[in-house]
Amino acid sequence: MYYYVQRMDIEDARRDPLSISRRSSKEWIDGRVHLMGNALYVIASLLLDNLLHVNELDPIRRYLPASERPRKSIRYSFFQRLHDSGTASDLIVQVVLIAESSRLQSMLATYGIQTQTPHQIEPIQIWSTWELVKAYNYLGLNPKLGLTGRPPRPIGILGTSKIYRICGKLVLCYPIMFEQSDFYLSHDMDLVIDDLKADITFLAKFWKLSGRPTFCMVLRESDLRGEHFGQMLNLLASFKRGDCDGVKIRTGRLQNLVSTSCIEHLDFLQNMPEVTMQFKAFEEITTVTAYRSLTDIPRATRKISGYFIRPEEYELKSTWDICQCLKTCDGTRMQSKLLHILLKREGPNFYIEDGTLVDKIERLAKKAANTRNWQVVRFCYSILGKIVDSLVPSVTSVLVRGKQVTIGVFGHEEETISKPITPAEMKTMIYRLCQPHDICQAVLQQELLISIGKLISTTPELFDGILQIRIGWVTHAMKLELEYECGEDGEPDKIEELSPSSVNHLLQRILAKDLSNRTPLQRRQINGALNRVPSDFYDRVWEILERTPDGIAVAGSHFPQQPTLSDMTIYERNFSLSVENLLSKVADPAYGQIICEV
Repeated sequence: MYYYVQRMDIEDARRDPLSISRRSSKEWIDGRVHLMGNALYVIASLLLDNLLHVNELDPIRRYLPASERPRKSIRYSFFQRLHDSGTASDLIVQVVLIAESSRLQSMLATYGIQTQTPHQIEPIQIWSTWELVKAYNYLGLNPKLGLTGRPPRPIGILGTSKIYRICGKLVLCYPIMFEQSDFYLSHDMDLVIDDLKADITFLAKFWKLSGRPTFCMVLRESDLRGEHFGQMLNLLASFKRGDCDGVKIRTGRLQNLVSTSCIEHLDFLQNMPEVTMQFKAFEEITTVTAYRSLTDIPRATRKISGYFIRPEEYELKSTWDICQCLKTCDGTRMQSKLLHILLKREGPNFYIEDGTLVDKIERLAKKAANTRNWQVVRFCYSILGKIVDSLVPSVTSVLVRGKQVTIGVFGHEEETISKPITPAEMKTMIYRLCQPHDICQAVLQQELLISIGKLISTTPELFDGILQIRIGWVTHAMKLELEYECGEDGEPDKIEELSPSSVNHLLQRILAKDLSNRTPLQRRQINGALNRVPSDFYDRVWEILERTPDGIAVAGSHFPQQPTLSDMTIYERNFSLSVENLLSKVADPAYGQIICEV
């Protein structure tokens, strides 16, 4: 069967393809021949008469494993042959250390860490991940056919671990974690180090291409500031020893590693000469003074708490009064509250002192990040409407594993994501559902989505028994855990004040299922907030439904026996989601967990 446009409508369909409805061929064409059946009959006859070999049905051998398919040239990357493919235990990950300045290179050399600057690796260029995304925008581009090319989505660690030949130039891209992006996660070096180790482990586990993966690590002076610079130095020392969490590492000059790398040719750019000047390589920073050791680098100062402010006290004051107050106060928390009032009243382009209001808030966020005042950082990024680059791929990682994601603040409206959505739709959903109730949660939930996307890819067993991940309820579970850890007499930490790495570790603790030191009520509260149910829970609900003609009622919601049993099966995912939808009506996590137990 196929669908066609009538001859009289062809011209109209060419002008507007969606204006003409397609007609079904039903099963026969003019009552003479069935195309699909006739095609199968001809192929079967050719095979029976030995006029056609079975391999000729699929010239590119798609029925074979990717490593065994024939290839006409070695110009493009290809999978390893089965007999010479490596495993995670014998694969070597090549690491290239790029210092942003010769000053930083000289300082690291005093500790035995050999690096290269962008000038020393010429003519090879170092690109940002987004420059590679810009190049791939031309893949499949065809204005005549209305094809726009590859969407501007982030490229993962497997893609950035190749060396690319683009318009006659060799290009190596650094991963997205080294981007100086508009989001604040890169300011937490503890989190960056954890992500770096996880990416290298991921490379060793899933790299199947011919040639070794080449990991580009960009070192900036700002990365070696603060209390975590010792951890960064230890990581670089482990690279030099040739080991990182059990993965074999080889460091060296980039020019010496090219011959053993995986090289990809982007030939589609050669037909578009106008694009060659649009890409910007990573450039070396020119410095004057020299550092003799790590202790000479200006360190980030400790967190300094601003004094308390009641925002409602300034809501009725004039703009001039608020601007004068901004000049005299030095607390970052108070400044952020005052700037938020001005932002709502005057708009983002309001000029204040030496720049616009947005510029002022961004500088304040950077200052707060240097002082490790994460609550102010999250507040500033939220009122600016920032969104992390790799958010949508993280949500997709959850969806492909058969789970759903729910966005919203605990106790308020929520929306479920059951299929991939665009970054613009994701941003609109998060800020519409979170910011009116809790300003910081608009960015905090983005942090959790990123962490959950990584955890479910590396340790999916942490999410056993969790079908629907309700981010607002996960946040509530983390707040409960902070209260339990401090005890009855202590003052619990606010989750907004924790560093991104501490938030990530807290998430892992509550997902680890190790609640033996908690009371029964505490365990029910945590598991209820996580939506975790026993492995046979949905089967038990089905059995109960079979024995209850009037269905099941929970929290004022009715789950009917029919047509549920007739339209679904016991192992069907839609049935499990229907049960989750019923339980979502329960507002108290502990009460919901008791219902599951009953």
